[in-house]
Amino acid sequence: MAVMLATGLWGLDRGGMWGDESVTFQVAQRTVPQIWRLLHDVDAVHGLYYLFMHAVLTVHPGEVVLRLPSVCAATATAGLVAALGVRLAGPRAGLWAGVLYAITPMTGHYAQEGRSYALVAAGVAGATLLLVRAVDAGGARAWWPYGTVVALTCVLHELAVPVLGAHALTLALLRVPRKVWSGWGRAAGAVVLLLLPLVWVSQGQSGQVAWLVSPGWDRVGRLARNFSPGPAGPVFWGSLLLMAAGLRERRTAAVALPLLLVPPGILMTVSQVRPLYHDRYVLYALAGASLLVAAGAGRVAGVLGRVRIEGRRVRIKGRRVRAGGSRVRAVVGVTGVLALTATFLNQLPVHRRDRSAAHRPDNLAVVSALAVSRMRPGDPVLFVPSVGRLAALAYPKGFRRVRDIALRESAPRSGTLWGREATPGQLRRRLAAVDRVWVVAERSALDPRRSRTDPVERTKLAVLATEFTVREEHVHEERVRDDVLLRLYVRRPPGDILPGDALPGDAPPGDAPPGDEPPGDILPGDAPPGDILPGDEPPGDILPGDAPPGDEPPGDILPGDEPPGDIPPGDEPPGDEPPREPADVPPPGVSDGAPALGAQTLGAPALGAPPPP
Repeated sequence: MAVMLATGLWGLDRGGMWGDESVTFQVAQRTVPQIWRLLHDVDAVHGLYYLFMHAVLTVHPGEVVLRLPSVCAATATAGLVAALGVRLAGPRAGLWAGVLYAITPMTGHYAQEGRSYALVAAGVAGATLLLVRAVDAGGARAWWPYGTVVALTCVLHELAVPVLGAHALTLALLRVPRKVWSGWGRAAGAVVLLLLPLVWVSQGQSGQVAWLVSPGWDRVGRLARNFSPGPAGPVFWGSLLLMAAGLRERRTAAVALPLLLVPPGILMTVSQVRPLYHDRYVLYALAGASLLVAAGAGRVAGVLGRVRIEGRRVRIKGRRVRAGGSRVRAVVGVTGVLALTATFLNQLPVHRRDRSAAHRPDNLAVVSALAVSRMRPGDPVLFVPSVGRLAALAYPKGFRRVRDIALRESAPRSGTLWGREATPGQLRRRLAAVDRVWVVAERSALDPRRSRTDPVERTKLAVLATEFTVREEHVHEERVRDDVLLRLYVRRPPGDILPGDALPGDAPPGDAPPGDEPPGDILPGDAPPGDILPGDEPPGDILPGDAPPGDEPPGDILPGDEPPGDIPPGDEPPGDEPPREPADVPPPGVSDGAPALGAQTLGAPALGAPPPP
């Protein structure tokens, strides 16, 4: 636990939140009625977590406090994994299992994330320990604590439900009597009944995970690397060999193997029909890998500790000593400590890189800093897409002096994640009244080749392309998955507006003339962008390596993406998983330096044209 606590606290204040964390931060600071209203339309799957964080941030709203619950949960999980190991395979294996869990990069990644995944992992580890105790006790009362913990964990995130399948397989492998099956069945049934309302509500919000794709064998391989203390080389292959040895420990394998395989297997299988899988949703299965590796190491150590050459002495460097006994056991113990230390040191660059804000999918603090340094009081600002408003909600200081020209109703009042915007007609009239406007946009959102289904977003780009030209562009080049641009647009002189200036796919200006609808009216199809959270991933976001940034629409999603954000360190796509194989495949979100803000004056390129070199 001490190792996990130290690892979790190291670099906890990395100087900026990314999209999903900003959602936790701003939603948790709303009133309870406002949170309750939000959950009716979006993020019901995170409702309990938001209410918990509401209480936490009441103490002190800050980035460090936002992440502290995850650090504490990861620390508790390491202790629970160790306790499981002690109960199943002995003190030495238990200690090794806890330390292995603590030094795995994927654990450290989510221990410093202001989301619910580390808390879910702690709940599953605790439920698994209570399962083992209930099996040993055999009484009906022993199942009440188990059922309570499983229920809380699944309400915290409903994709923890597959752990019930893992526990059922554990009971089958242990060949428990019918009485035990009866107790477990009642507890599991109560959990399922409790979850039905949440499942029913979340089904209506399934658009939040629309960015997920069906996982292939490549995702299986990546998950295997993420669950290992090392992504490749001797550490990875050595871990696999020790896992194989750990399978010989029948009782440990009966608990650890189902926990490791069943939840990912269920979600990956279901995702072939309806994508629901992401590595972060099965973070809790990592405990099974640590237990198996530790059990294998304990078995090898036990065999070596029993080695004796009866009646003979072995000559070592001129000295004759008796092989086996306490000396061998001491050597084995020291070797285990050295192996764990060497494994952590081998992954130290990965851990260090993961503590940089540049390694996360985005850094909203940078966007706010750009706004503070460039915008003047009273300047109008336009967010493209609307999810970009999360920067203003998370770091309002940079946007207090400016006017959000597209906003119709704030996020807390509207019960949405980033507010309701004006209709296309209203937005055209507002933009017609200004001669300059600042645009906060992701570079990919300005790509004319991208299709846009939201009429408000189409209107934004169409008006900018036909009536404005770029005067300035500022970028903080952190090499994140999708650069955030701050552009100043000024109105074109009347003679410069050409009929062909509109972007391909953009709604022609004539589609929504200012007089077509009364102010405040919403025409069919004009749904405000803030109402629908495409999964945990903000629309327009591209997950490191897969989909547009936003790794799950902030708010959660169900780290590959696949949407940005939740990729554990090391995976090719930055964001969702802990960094892996830093020497061979540096994640796009990693930056070794701290480039300065770059500003340049542009001529008058059409919107969406490639930026100057």
